[in-house]
This record gives sequence, structure tokens and C-alpha cells, in this order.
Amino acid sequence: MSFRSIVRDVRDGFGSLSRRSFDVRLSGLHRRGKSQGSVNDLSDNPASLVIQNSRWANLPPELLCDVIKRLEESESSWPARKHVVACAAVCKSWRSMCKEIVTTPESCGKLTFPISLKQPGPRDSTIQCFIKRDKSNLTYHLFLCLSPAALLVENGKFLLSAKRTRRTTCTEYVISMNADNISRSSSTYIGKLRSNFLGTKFIIYDTQPPHSGALIPAPGRSSRRFYSKKVSPKVPNGSYSIAHITYELNVLGTRGPRRMHCIMHSIPTSALEPGGFVPGQPEVLHPPRSLEDSFRSISFSKSLDHSTDFSSSRFSEIVGAALSNDIPDSEKSKMPLVLKNKAPRWHEQLQCWCLNFRGRVTIASVKNFQLIAAQQPVAATTAVPAPPSSSAGTSQPAQPEHDKVILQFGKVGKDMFTMDYRYPLSAFQAFAICLSSFDTKLACE
Repeated sequence: MSFRSIVRDVRDGFGSLSRRSFDVRLSGLHRRGKSQGSVNDLSDNPASLVIQNSRWANLPPELLCDVIKRLEESESSWPARKHVVACAAVCKSWRSMCKEIVTTPESCGKLTFPISLKQPGPRDSTIQCFIKRDKSNLTYHLFLCLSPAALLVENGKFLLSAKRTRRTTCTEYVISMNADNISRSSSTYIGKLRSNFLGTKFIIYDTQPPHSGALIPAPGRSSRRFYSKKVSPKVPNGSYSIAHITYELNVLGTRGPRRMHCIMHSIPTSALEPGGFVPGQPEVLHPPRSLEDSFRSISFSKSLDHSTDFSSSRFSEIVGAALSNDIPDSEKSKMPLVLKNKAPRWHEQLQCWCLNFRGRVTIASVKNFQLIAAQQPVAATTAVPAPPSSSAGTSQPAQPEHDKVILQFGKVGKDMFTMDYRYPLSAFQAFAICLSSFDTKLACE
């Protein structure tokens, strides 16, 4: 029996058990009431016992490990990779084995589970995606490229979606894992992007808090007012500021590309050093559900709504501190990572600004950009340069980590844009940064 037939058999059997479990869940909720019904109570129902005691759930660990390893190696790309996800949904033992074998995008360079969207990308390569814009509905959809010709046939694996909402003093982009239901009340809501009135400064909010050591700027003023529609523990979603994006004003109106800085509060500068890592990577993707989280997220998110978060002094203070040479190296490594757009060069023959997108961008646009690290890593500034080699056949040294393009975004069609990202950014962070380029900027061009 082939591995694909095994997976198909498991998936079909699990589907019938899921429908039976769904019927038990509904009857249990009607019998006990909404306040007492719990997903944990379903562990004692007959359907759950059947799943745990089925022939597939009782496979020997050695055999199960071998099956999932071979499936992981053979199904390396979508849509065939859906079989790996199906294996993780069989039962607890299969899910635990999949967690051990299927590594993060940083290690394997593959997006498998939904949690991969909030984990850093690969270090040695980029994950190629494209964004499709729908001006009539003010929506944006992010897809994973499945082939080199994916842009021509618009063939891709859906990852994230966003919807633009214009308010009186700002613009918001709600980001969701659902292609159709894009709202903050949905269980698939994972964050948002908010801009100031001019569209020159943006804040990225995440539903999950960053690591405990993240240098999150203090909010302006706190509010203790609660609204009844937000107090319910069934709807709350945390709003944690994880990044700031700023576009420099073009007061003189000179021609040229936009200049931008991204302050990643959830990523320390040390992440780009040799042996560095991004702390606090989530293992489970879920919104807060407890009443305590509900009250905490309300008071915190309300305080973040004030315009003081977009003050120029706060942005310049963080960027200046990260780029200053007066700060000790031990302290600088703890500072938030600052990204800046790579400066283009002026092409005399074409009479335009040019960047090398390596064939991934085909149409000139003011929205196009490439982001690199703004500050020098501590290891790079303190290292002693090696003496030049006398051998003629010596290969070129590897490109320093801070010189690599971390995120690039560009136009390839009327409503088609490419997005390529790598470590230390995640797909969610990269998508939010690219959304800021879509917004109208009254004083930057």
C-alpha cells in the first residue's frame, strides 16, 4: 500500500468520525447549556474514544515515525503537502509525531501549518509569494507561489487576506487567515495595520503578545472605559504593537523613491548576529479566550488608539538609538531591529531609479522597495578583518547577514505584486509591511 493511499484512507476515516463528533458536540451543548459546554468535555464521548483506539492511532511509534518522515520528504510542495496536514489532524499521537518531524520555515523553508505564517522565514533562501489586489472590494490576498510561472496563471496557495477600511483620522487593514470573512470578530483574525492621517506612519498589531524581553514603547494615555460589546470573553482579541513603519516626508517635492524605516519591536538586533535567533516564536496560533485576557486587551488596545503613538519624536528616538554609535554593543544588541529601504541607483540611459529584483519585478512603481538591516550587527562591527588571501582561485566571501535583502516587494501587473521574504521576518509581518506601501501618502511623493 502506497503512502498516499494510507493518508487517503486515514483522512476518509477521520472525516466520518469528525461528523460523528460534531453531532455529539451539538447535543452536549444543548443539554448542558452554553456556559458549561467545553471542548475538553468531548474527550469522554464515544467518538473521541473511537479515534484514539482506531487501528491508525495505535500504530507503533517507529512505524508511524517512518511513515510521516517519508511523507514529509515526498510531499515537499503544495498542493500535495496537504497530506502532511491531514496526518497531523488524525489524533494526538499523529499530531505529536508531526510536530517533531515537520520543522519550522526557518529550518526547512516550507510553510505547512497555519502557525508557520507567524514564524520567521528561511535563513539561506526566500519564500516567494504574490499579492493580488481587488480595488472594488478594497481587499488584498497573499498567495504562495507554487511554480516559477505561478504569476502568469495566478496559481498559488492562499495564505492571508486583508481588507482596507478608511476612517476619519486613520486607515486600517484587518488581516485574516480567511479569504472571505475578513473581520475582527472572526476567529481567523490575526492582526491589523493602522496608519496616521497622512499615511506616513504605521503600526502593526498582533493578536499574540511578543516575547517578554521585547522593547515595546509605552502607550500614550490609558483609558479605563469599557464598552459592553467588547467585554464578552467570546470575542476578545489582543492588540499588541509589534512594529512601527515610517515614511520620510518629501517636503521639497523632489523626484525619487520613497524612504522608509521599519522598527521591529518583537525582533532584537541580535537576531542577525551569528548564532542569533528570534525569541518568543509561537507554537500555537489562537486568540485569547479568557475573561482576564479580555479585560487586559481592551485597556491596552484602547490606549494604543491615541495619536501619540504616531508622534515623530517617538519614531526618531527609536531609530536614532538603534543607529547611534554611542550606545554600548551589549545594549545595542537588545535594541529592536530596524530595517530600511535599499537605496536605488539612477540609470542614465533609462532615466529612472533602478533596483536589482532578480527578475521578480517587471513594472516600475513608487511602491517597489527592498528592505535591509539599517544597523551593523555587533559581531560585524567588532570583528577584525581577515588578511587578504594570495591565492587567485579563492571564492568570494559570503554576503554579510545585514547586507542581504530581507524583504522585497514590487509590481508585476495592474493588480499583481510579488512579495519575497526571509529570516527574521514572518509571512504575517512581511505582508503587513507590504500593505503599508499600498496606502496613499500625501506628503511622501
